[in-house]
Amino acid sequence: MFYAYLRQTSQHSNLSEQQQSIISFSLSQQIMIDKEVVEYSVKSRPIEERKQFESFVHTLQAGDGIIVESLSVLSSQVEELVKIITCFLSRGVDIYTISPFALITKETSVAQVLPLLNDLREAQKVQSTQIGRPKGSKSRSKFDSISLLVIEKLKEGKTVSAIAREFGVSRSSLKDYIESRDMKSLIDGSWMEINKATTHKEASDKLLICPFEKIANSTTVEEN
Repeated sequence: MFYAYLRQTSQHSNLSEQQQSIISFSLSQQIMIDKEVVEYSVKSRPIEERKQFESFVHTLQAGDGIIVESLSVLSSQVEELVKIITCFLSRGVDIYTISPFALITKETSVAQVLPLLNDLREAQKVQSTQIGRPKGSKSRSKFDSISLLVIEKLKEGKTVSAIAREFGVSRSSLKDYIESRDMKSLIDGSWMEINKATTHKEASDKLLICPFEKIANSTTVEEN
């Protein structure tokens, strides 16, 4: 089974961009993706606190494949990434990365993986010396804790004004947030199903595993 893995934090490209990259990659490689895994977090958490991710990993079986935009989506910390890669490979799970392209399997040599980890380590050094927020990253927002609920309301066809009234927030601020996260573009081509029982607290950190629709339907993402 092939999984598309996306993760939303302030340090990564938005979900729509990750989604489009994975769709383009799967088409070029003629890979049929079975399910999409979306991990939401209002901040970057250590691997020990990502309990739902850990539970997901334990469901993987030999022969499964994970597709990510980059290894940093799995974790931005090299030490954690080594643990995750080791765990995947020990279970016979292959890892596909898009940027840069790489296929990591049990047969992949350490010499092939090290450059990928070194690139991430160098990126960490650059980020630590930068003043201000890294280019391309998203600042934290008061709306992050209700992002899943906002997506659900948009999927239901509700207007931004109606959603703002429901949550008692500024329409203009909510509109800016939706546009900055490119939520409408994601939803228009999305196969995600949000659990309607999700509460505000639960929406802060969530991992969703959903069926992946046929590529013919998913490609509408690029048309919006």
